[in-house]
Order: sequence, then structure tokens, then C-alpha cells
Amino acid sequence: MNGHALPAEEQRLLEDARREKNWKRWGPYLSGRQWGTVREDYSPDGDAWTYFPHDHARSRAYRWGEDGLLGITDRECRLCFALALWNGRDPILKERLFGLTGTEGNHGEDVKESYFYLDSTPTHSYMKALYKYPQGEFPYARLVEENRRRSLNDREYELVDSGVFDDGRYFDILAEYAKAGPEDILIRVTAANRGPDQARLHLLPTIWFRNIWIWGCRHEGCTVKPSLRAEGPRLLVCDHPTLGGFRLEIGPAMFRPSGAQSRETALPELEPRLLFTENETNTWRLFQSKQYTPHVKDAFHEYVVHGRTAAVNPLRTGTKAAAYYTVDIPAGGEIILRIRLSAAASSPADGNHPIGGDDVRPGVFDGWFDDVFSARAREADEFYASRLPPDLSSETRNIVRQAYAGLLWSKQFYYYVVADWLAGDPEQPPPPAERNTARNSDWTHFYSRDVLSMPDKWEYPWFAAWDLAFHMIPFAEIDPELAKQQLVLLLREWYMHPNGQMPAYEFAFGDVNPPVHAWACWRVYKMTGTHGERDRVFLSRTFQKLLINFTWWVNRKDIAGKNLFQGGFLGLDNIGVFDRSKPLPTGGHLEQADATAWMAFYCGTMLSMSLELARENPAAEDMASKFFEHFVAITDAINSQGGTGLWSEEDGFFYDQLSVDGRTIPLRIRSLVGLLPLIAVEVLEDEVIERLPGFKKRLDWFLRNRPDLADLICYMCTLERGGTCRHLLAIPSEPRLKRILAYLLDEREFLSPYGIRSLSKYHADHPFVFDLNGQEYRVGYVPGESDTGLFGGNSNWRGPVWFPVNYLIIEALERYHHFYGEMLRVECPTGSGHLMDLQEVADELRHRLIRLFLRDPEGRRPIHGTDRRFAGDPHWRDLVLFYEFFHADSGRGCGADHQTGWTALIARMLADHGK
Repeated sequence: MNGHALPAEEQRLLEDARREKNWKRWGPYLSGRQWGTVREDYSPDGDAWTYFPHDHARSRAYRWGEDGLLGITDRECRLCFALALWNGRDPILKERLFGLTGTEGNHGEDVKESYFYLDSTPTHSYMKALYKYPQGEFPYARLVEENRRRSLNDREYELVDSGVFDDGRYFDILAEYAKAGPEDILIRVTAANRGPDQARLHLLPTIWFRNIWIWGCRHEGCTVKPSLRAEGPRLLVCDHPTLGGFRLEIGPAMFRPSGAQSRETALPELEPRLLFTENETNTWRLFQSKQYTPHVKDAFHEYVVHGRTAAVNPLRTGTKAAAYYTVDIPAGGEIILRIRLSAAASSPADGNHPIGGDDVRPGVFDGWFDDVFSARAREADEFYASRLPPDLSSETRNIVRQAYAGLLWSKQFYYYVVADWLAGDPEQPPPPAERNTARNSDWTHFYSRDVLSMPDKWEYPWFAAWDLAFHMIPFAEIDPELAKQQLVLLLREWYMHPNGQMPAYEFAFGDVNPPVHAWACWRVYKMTGTHGERDRVFLSRTFQKLLINFTWWVNRKDIAGKNLFQGGFLGLDNIGVFDRSKPLPTGGHLEQADATAWMAFYCGTMLSMSLELARENPAAEDMASKFFEHFVAITDAINSQGGTGLWSEEDGFFYDQLSVDGRTIPLRIRSLVGLLPLIAVEVLEDEVIERLPGFKKRLDWFLRNRPDLADLICYMCTLERGGTCRHLLAIPSEPRLKRILAYLLDEREFLSPYGIRSLSKYHADHPFVFDLNGQEYRVGYVPGESDTGLFGGNSNWRGPVWFPVNYLIIEALERYHHFYGEMLRVECPTGSGHLMDLQEVADELRHRLIRLFLRDPEGRRPIHGTDRRFAGDPHWRDLVLFYEFFHADSGRGCGADHQTGWTALIARMLADHGK
């Protein structure tokens, strides 16, 4: 690569963005869990887990998507490829990840598998993921029974606790994908025996069509049913009316005795049996009703596990097919399969392997195949080398690469048309009458058939609006166009409600997530271009739709019209003493410090966007004035409405305030609710204001004529910065800022060794108690998993460290530093006597979050708790999980363990730290 050539992956991104080549048509868009989702739930009571349980998943055709193990699909999820496994002992064929439902787990839903996303480029030209499959019987029943037995005060019972990985008695299943072209995907599957003895593995690379033909004619139209058929001993032909024709070619199986340095040898005796069936529901097994086809979705399970040869189609055709291998792998040995999925009409990248013939194309699985893999892996390294600081250590680089891998692997095809879901399908039984008032029944405009960034493809296999906003910050570093496209998408009219509300997540689109979308749009705008080269069309189109959303907030969430807001639970689940998303048991309403802070934050971001747009469009100056004045009004309300607003002068902290029967009662809980006012801070440069005469005139008028509010705006000129002058817009004044920071940086309060706690440790010994009509409501410090079933119990904001709000606080501190500079120094930690400026404080918080992922002197990462495999076992020690939140005292990961969505922010932090 010469000094002027773009990295190959960078070139692919450009070709895809220009629509010259469809590099992103294929990717890891297959869900980790389609069963138990709202989309597949047609019950009268909305119990999605019970209506479509894991036990049904192998036998029942999905309506709205597909799931699989380490799989891929096209962006419309028409043709899918994934792995299926059997160890000879399990009661079911392993075709998908298993986990506990929301009612089975002692801390809510929880995947009970060991898998890791290891690498991916943004176009998915190279991808790698690992699944660890036990050689002993998978403990399905024991996982359910033990977790059901455990209380909320107990840890979750995990797969590793069952002993199935002891003595290395498991298979490492490595799935790798490399694109020779946009429609030419090479697949390499490596199954390694990590145990001390020879072990048998049944391995079934599986390809199938999503069932779109049984539901009647709706938006996907009436088309000819697709088909798969064998055209040779190791060749499958796939025909789909809209996707076109594809070939699946299967290379000879190879054996490697021990590790990557050993030579491979061919296994000519190991030929696959090609199995075929239909992706149709086994109606007899599930409903004891007549099957209209003898070959159904669970045929491979019946064939492999129960030996029912009649279950598969002897004519070797259908809509689901697998290449079935049974192999005994010696201790330490590996079996390698090479497979090629390519469009029948496309030409291979190097032109050496022409289309045609009745079997595998000559030479495909010789050196060319592995040469493509080597090139794509090398190009992935080159791409990330161009995006990351050069002095990152190999350890740090490994964490960053896996963070990006998880982020990219968590993209998923998401299909949900609410009107059709409510009405039911033409050729299916009508849904119950209760569906007319079911969840999301007032979102009939909602139409999604897109690839979206998911929080976690098993525990949260659906988009969540505020999660997605945080995902786009690391995404902007590696795939700017996708980051912008995703942010625009949720503002489009087939997502956003006509009243201006953004959909929260599929369990309740009408729930309210924190309004962080504008912040994400603004940050992505600035991250994806230098001054003068930024995408102003993106900024303008998002700004226009955000105006509608902002208006919805103002009209719906400010009950008394006093600029004190009520947002519901706002994504912070059980942080309060009451369920803030439901009517209060006291009656009345809450004036929320966090909702009000979020709205000031929203205002400040919209002000910055307005000022930027006003550089070229004077009309935007009016909007800048509007958001400036609205910000000041909210700041005034939270600080002084009714005397002191939501501020407690006695405590030096912001609190939610309960308004009931003409009384106001502060809920004196020291939590993130009272820290969030810190994030509402913007710095206005005089040089920007001077270029905008309309805005300047209005600003000057406001400062002259509203002296009661003018004091809320700080103004500073600094000679040491070349005489620059700037205004500070912030909720806390400097004295109040210092008082809040004293709590924030106190290790007895919010400052954990691993970031900012969501609830002060003060409440460990001093729980907040609220008595109402003989009923006690209590909030105490719980640094790990929740000890209450409130909000499902699988998410806890009463103590643990959460990445998204930590990230916003760090950014806010940097903005304060931009204004105050060296003039403002605080003790960090509080009481230590060690003074820091606010940039140094931000760096310290960043360092504490990074510490979660770095090895200690004994080789342990705090995120992995006491699991010694991640410290000493060479097959585990370099693997990293990205949890939903973290135990505030030990750093152990909690909640979803693949939430590489917002926890991928660690990649951004490590890169900043490296710089």
C-alpha cells in the first residue's frame, strides 16, 4: 500500500456508500433470539416468553425473522446460514443460543451460553466469532431449576457453574467469514477439541430461507416459493424470486492435529450427507393438528438426535438444508470445513473459478480460498491501524478490536409492521380481540424492515432508542455513513410517531427513553468531518425532525407548564423509590431532576446545532434564540422554581420532588437523578456570536431586559487564551457545581474504583425510606444485580456503574474545563487534598472505567469476576465480554454479557486514552 492509497476496507466503505458495490448486502444480521419476542407474540395477554418458548423454536416457523448460531444473512433476511451442533448427549440439536426467560431467571432473562465476537470490518468483509460447546450434556434443565431456586439476593447460576467446561471438555467452534466479492462469501469453520480425550462432534452447516410464503400476501408480496436442491455431492443450489440464485459449495474436510502451526491433512472419508427439509411448522408436535407437509423445520433434530431418517426429504430438495458431518476429533485436534456461498450470476473476484458445472468449481478450495482469508484479515488489521492511535499496546488493541467486533456483530435485521401484526395474517387464525388494545396498538404507522444496531442480539434482540444513540459514537469512528443512516432512520416517519414521539423499544414503543438522540446526531456530525467538510445535510435533516420531537416533550412531559419535567422511568429502571413510569401510589406527580436535566441537555444541544446551521442559513438564528431562552428558563426552574426548585441548599444536591395535595416533598435519594443536571452545559464562543447578528441582538436584549435570568449565564474573557471570550450555559452555578462534584468524587459516595456509581454508597448504611399508608418504600445501595423484582429485576440502577451516563458526565466535565480552565480545581478524590482541574478529573474517571477491562497483576480483568479461566487458560485469557453494567465495588460484569452496544464506548475511551 503506497502512501496515497486508501486501505482496502476504506475503499469498500466508499464503494458501498456510493452504491457502486453492495458490500453490506450480507452480514451478521441474523438474530441471536427470535423466539420470545414481541414480534412473534400473538397471545391475548402479551406474554411473549410463554407464547413462543425456546422449546417451540426448533419446530415452529417464525413470522418476522430468523435466528441461528454464529450465522449470517442478507439485509432482508431471505437466505440464512448458521451452524448446528450435537455432542451425542444433548436432548436437542444445538441450532440457537439458549437462555432463561424473564420469569425463569432469578435476575430476569439471561443467555446461558459462552460465545465471543472476535473481529469484524464495517462491511463484514472479514468476520470471526467463537462458540464454546460442551462435550457433556448441555444442562438445560439444571440451569432453569437452579436459577428458579435462587433468590434475588443470590448470584445467577451460569453455565460455567455447572462444571461442563471442567478439564477443557468442550469444543471451540470458530466461524470465520471472508468476502471475495459483495455476493461471494467464503466460510471457514474450525472445530477444536480442547479436552483430554477424543470426542465425537456432529457438525451441520445449515442454510435456509426465511418463511415468507405461508403468511399470505402482504408487504413482501406474493412470490414463488424459494427452493434449495442438491446438484452434486457437495453442491447446493438456492433459488429465490427476489434474491436470485446462489450456490453453496462445500470443500473437503481437513484435519489439523494440534494448533495453527500444524499442517492440515485431507479426510477423504469424511463426506457430508446433504439433508433437506422445509422451514415449516411441525403442527403435529406443537398443536396435535395435521401437517400439510411431511418434512418440517425440526427434521434435522429428529434425524440427528433420534435417528428418524424419514424426517428428511429423500428427494434432496426443500427450503432448509444442511451438510451433516459426524467426526471423532482427537484431544487437541481440529476439523476445518471450507464453504463458499456465492451468487450464481456473479464472477469470482480473481476470475479463476468460472461459474458453471454440476459440482464444486475446480480450484476453489485450494490456495485461493485461504489467500482471500489472509488478505481480508490483513486488510482488517490495516483498517483498524488507520483508525486507532499507533501506540496502543497489543492488550489494549485486542480489547478495542473485540469491542468493535461486538458492535458490528450486533447489527440485526429487524422486521415489524405493527398494523399487520395487530390484524393477523390472511391465511392464519385471526388474533384474539384483546390485540386491538395490545401493546403498540397506537403505533400502527410503525413499519420496520431494516438492519438496525441492537443492544444485544439475545437479551435485547430489538432496537432501543437511547441505546442506539450511544452505539453511534463508536460507530462514527469506523463507519460514519452507517452512524448517520441509523440516526436518521429512527427519525423517519415510519418510525417516529405522528405526534413527534420516538419509539422506545418493541415491548412498549410509547415508553420514554432519555432524549439523547440530538446529542448523538451532534456528536456524530462533528466526529465525521473536519471544519468546512462536515455533512450539513445530515445535520439539517435531523435537526428538523428533532424539532418535532422536542415539541412533543414540551407538550407532553411538562404537566404544569413550569419547565419542570416528568419523563417516567427514563431508562433508569429502578433508580427511584416508585415506578416512575406508572401512576404514583401517592397520587400527584413527580417533578423529576433527571427529566428536567435531560430537557436542558436537549435544549443546549439544539442550541449548538442551530448556531452551526446559522453559519449558512440566517433563518436558523431564530431557532438558536428560542433554544437559548428555553435553556435559561429550564435552568431557572430547576434552580429556583418555588424558591429553590429541585435543589436542596441544605444537602447541596438535586432531588426529585413529589407534588401531592398541594405539598412538595423532596425525595432525598442521592443518585444519578441528582447528578444528571451536570450534563446540561454548553459553552458559547463570542467569535461565533459575533458572526450571527440576529442571534447576538436577541442575546443582548435578553441580558438587558431579563436581569432576573441573566445571572444564570457566566461570562469570561481569558488573556492567556488570546483574549477569547465565552459564555457558559449550565444548570449549576460554580458554587453548586463544586458542591455536586464533592459528592461525585467522594469514594464514600459516587466515586467507585471503576467509575461513577448510579447510587451513592451512602445509602448502604442509610437507605432512603418512604412510608405511605403503612407501606414502606425503600431504596438502598445495591452495587450489583438488583435485589428487587421492580422493573423485571434484570436491570439495576441502585449502585452499579453504567457506561452511558459515565460517558456523558466525562464529556460534560471537559466542557466545564473548556470554560473554567485552571481557574477551577477540585479535590479528587474528595478529602484527599489532591487538587485537579476538570480535564484531569475527566481523565481520572475515564481511567477508572478503562480499569474494568485491563488485567491486574494476577492477569485477571475485573469484568470477569472470580472466573480464573480468563486469567490463566490460553483458550480463554484473551477473550473479553462487554456487560450491560458493572458491580460498583468489584468491577464484575452484570446483566447482559454481550451488550457491546453502549459498552463499546470503551473503544472510544481507550483510543482517547491512547492519544
